[in-house]
Amino acid sequence: MEFPPELYRTTRELPPRIPQPSHRHGAPSGPWPFLDLDADVDLAQLERPQPRSAEWMRDWTKYPQNLFPNWTLTQQTKSGISHIVNHPSREPCTLYTVDITRDAQFTAGDNYAVAEENKSSFWERLQAMEKTNNDIRLRAMFVDNLNGPVLQMLGTTFNIEPFFFSSSINWIPARYQSEAVGEGDHITINLPFLRSMRNPTTMPPSPTSSQASTLAPTLYSADQVIDTQAPLGLSSSHRILLPDILAIHMIRSPNMSTVISYHAPHNLRATSAYTLRTRLLAAGHSVYWQKIFDATIALNPTFVLLALLWYPVYAFDESLEALYTHICWLESRVMENTDKTLTQQLHVVRAHLLHYASVLEDFRKTVAFIEDTPNPLLEHTPGITAETLTRVRELMHRESQNLLDEIARLEQNRKMQDSRLENVISLAFSSVGLEDSRTTQKLTEATVRDGAAMKQISYLTMFFLPANFAATVFGMNVVEISPDTNETLAHYVAFALPFTIVTIWIVVALRSRTRDPTSLIQQDDEDENSFLHRFSWPLRSVHRGFRRATTMNDKSRARSGTNASRSGPNSTVIAATSSRPFP
Repeated sequence: MEFPPELYRTTRELPPRIPQPSHRHGAPSGPWPFLDLDADVDLAQLERPQPRSAEWMRDWTKYPQNLFPNWTLTQQTKSGISHIVNHPSREPCTLYTVDITRDAQFTAGDNYAVAEENKSSFWERLQAMEKTNNDIRLRAMFVDNLNGPVLQMLGTTFNIEPFFFSSSINWIPARYQSEAVGEGDHITINLPFLRSMRNPTTMPPSPTSSQASTLAPTLYSADQVIDTQAPLGLSSSHRILLPDILAIHMIRSPNMSTVISYHAPHNLRATSAYTLRTRLLAAGHSVYWQKIFDATIALNPTFVLLALLWYPVYAFDESLEALYTHICWLESRVMENTDKTLTQQLHVVRAHLLHYASVLEDFRKTVAFIEDTPNPLLEHTPGITAETLTRVRELMHRESQNLLDEIARLEQNRKMQDSRLENVISLAFSSVGLEDSRTTQKLTEATVRDGAAMKQISYLTMFFLPANFAATVFGMNVVEISPDTNETLAHYVAFALPFTIVTIWIVVALRSRTRDPTSLIQQDDEDENSFLHRFSWPLRSVHRGFRRATTMNDKSRARSGTNASRSGPNSTVIAATSSRPFP
C-alpha cells in the first residue's frame, strides 16, 4: 500500500476484520435506513417540522437532517455517521484532487488538509471550486481519513445521499442511481474487492527497528477460526489477502462533473487516496484510454469511473496469483506429511474462495449497472447527432464487456483453484486413511507377535502342569501318602469337587454373556438381569438340551413318515406280490 511521505506510518500489526455488511441498510429504496424491526421509531422527530429555507439547507453543520429529515439521530448513530461527526480526528482529513479538462488533459490538482482549525476556510474554497476554471470537465476528489466537517461539507455541497457515507463506512456493497432529474444524476458505487499485500508481521525489520525478535506469528495456527471478513494469511509467501473497498460517488452534471472517492481508515490497510489518485493520473496518460477520453470526456465522463474499475481487476488478479502459489505449496506439504494444521488451512482457504465468488458476482453486477445506467447528459446535450450517440454507447458497451470478460476470467480462475483445493483436501483425507491403515497393520502385526508369545507361554505352562500336579498331589497331607496324618483322599475329593462346581456355577452366572448359537446356555426372552435368571443356568441348559433332543426326535420321526408316505403305493404292490404264492 502506498502513502505519500507525510502520511506514511510504519506498523507491524495485522489489519482488523471488516464489519459484516448489512445489505438491507445499503439499499436507498428501503424506507427505513438503519432501522431494525425491533428498533423504536422516533415519531416526535419525524413529525417535527423542518425549516426549508435556503440558508438552513446550506448550513453544512446540519447535515444530514437539513437535506434528509428521515435520517434521525438514531439512524446516524447506528450507521456510524454520528461517530465521525461527533468525534474529531487527531489527524487532518486530506483531499487529493485530479482535474480533467475538456480536451482530456489529466493534471494533479490541489491537495487540501482539513482540520478543526481551518474547516471554515475549506468550506469557502469548496464553494468556489466550480468557478475556478470553466475548462475543467471533471474533478476527482480522493478523501483520506474522512472527518466530520468534510463529510458534512461534501454532503451539503453536492446533495449526497447519506447512504453513500453509511455504506462506505460499513463496507456494504451498493450500486444505485439517484437525483436522476433534468440533465444530470448521481451514481454511487461501493465495491468490496480483494487485494494482496506483504504480511506486516513477517516483513523484514528496518535497521532502526527493535521488533525483530517480537514479530507476531503468521496468521495460520492450529486454532484458527474461519472468518471470511478477516485477512487470509498465506504462510508460503509471507503475504496476506485482505478485503478492500472502492467507494465512489459521481455527480454527472452538464458543466463540471465530480467524483468523490472515500477511503477506509489507515488501520484497515485499504487502498489510500494517494494511491488511487496516482492510478487515475497514470490511466489518463495511457495511449489506449487517452483516445477514449478524447472522444468521450465532453459527452460522457462516466468512462473515468469505468477506468477506475480496472484497479479492483488488477488487485483481484494479483491476489489469485498469490493464492495459486500458496495452494501449490499446500499440495507439496500434504504429499509429504499429514499434519492436522495443513487440513485446517485447506478448509480455511476454501471458505475464503467460496466467499470470493460472491465478491466477484458483485463486481460483475457493478459493471453491468454502469453500462445499463445511461447518462442523462447524452439525451439533453444540444447538437449531438444520432451517430455520435450510437458511437458513445457502443464504446461504453465495448469497454464494459472488456471488464466483464476479465471478471469472467477471474471467476474461472477462482473455480479452478477451488476444484484444485478440493482435490488437495481429498488427497489429505486419503493420506490420513493410508496412514491409519499402516498403523492398524502395525497393531495387527504386534498383536500376532503377542499371541505367538502367549502361545509359547501356554506351551511352557502345559509342559510344567503335569509335574506341578504331581508335586501338589505328593505334597498332600492325606493318610494314603502320609500315614501320620488324619485326612484322607476321599475328604479332599469331597471338598474340592463341590467347591469346583460352585465356582464354575458362579463364574458362568456372572460372566458377560454373548449370544453364541452353538452354546447350550442361550438367552431367553425373560429378563436377563434378574438374579434367578442368572443362577438358574444349569436347569435352563438341561431343559434346553432336553427340548433340543425332543425336537430332533420329532424331526426324525416326521422325516421317516414322509419317506414312508412317498413310497407307499409301490411298497403295497411289492408287499402284495411277494405274499402271492407261485403257480
